[in-house]
Amino acid sequence: MKPIIIIMISLAIGLGVAWGGSQGGAMTQDGISIFLLCAMLAYVVNWLAYIPAAIAQTEKYYDLTGSVTYLSVMIAACVLSAPLDLRAIMVAVMVAVWALRLGTFLFRRISADGKDIRFDKLKTDPLLFLQTWTMQGTWVALTAASALVIITSNTRVGIDAFLIIGFAMWVIGFAIEIVADGQKSTFRKDPANKGQFITGGIWAWSRHPNYFGEILLWTGITVMSLPLLSGWQWITIISPIFVAFLLIKVSGIRMLDHNAKKRWGDDPEYQAYRARTSMLIPMPPK
Repeated sequence: MKPIIIIMISLAIGLGVAWGGSQGGAMTQDGISIFLLCAMLAYVVNWLAYIPAAIAQTEKYYDLTGSVTYLSVMIAACVLSAPLDLRAIMVAVMVAVWALRLGTFLFRRISADGKDIRFDKLKTDPLLFLQTWTMQGTWVALTAASALVIITSNTRVGIDAFLIIGFAMWVIGFAIEIVADGQKSTFRKDPANKGQFITGGIWAWSRHPNYFGEILLWTGITVMSLPLLSGWQWITIISPIFVAFLLIKVSGIRMLDHNAKKRWGDDPEYQAYRARTSMLIPMPPK
């Protein structure tokens, strides 16, 4: 019963934020909120992908489906909300570029690794597995909330400081994420580094620079949305807050640090690396 409860709570949160973000937004000819329709689409895409994944008991296409979900939601929002202004077009392209880059990167990684250990127990239990796919729908709905409110808003604002600052934050965050992922991939491909932990490049300044980049780029999109928000739409600023919470407290840093301590906790070099290196925000080593 617990997975069913979590699924219902996850749905309530995702659709609740979508309902708030849809206030004052564009509607279809039938009077249905486009924002809300896009959030529902996020769940439908993941539930459809869940069916063959559950039958095969594989997580291979989980992350790739996440990217497909973002792309589907952005395309639907743009088509249904047309005509779009510069801000809406920019945000749609930014999300699409990020989704394509991250999705292909994660798919290549799991194809090389063969599996994702997070799913070892989940994929053999249909309800638990469904829970993870539903939560991915919520992840998309909440993370993309600021982008959706920009695209579907009836309010249009020209070029301003929020647009410029937010875009700059996104570019910097995206660049940090690409550099961090690239450096770690190169490190892992070198046979000499097998069983070792990365300490060079941007990883000398942060133990989780890719996550910092992720949080920064979504914060940038939220900054771009601020001039458009009113009433219940302010709930969409949950986007970067949710991303930060997820990456720091749930499936990101918390889990990786736990695994790293199990592998290298007694290693003096690892202890020294942790002591001198910022957990998240890139800063010069101590």
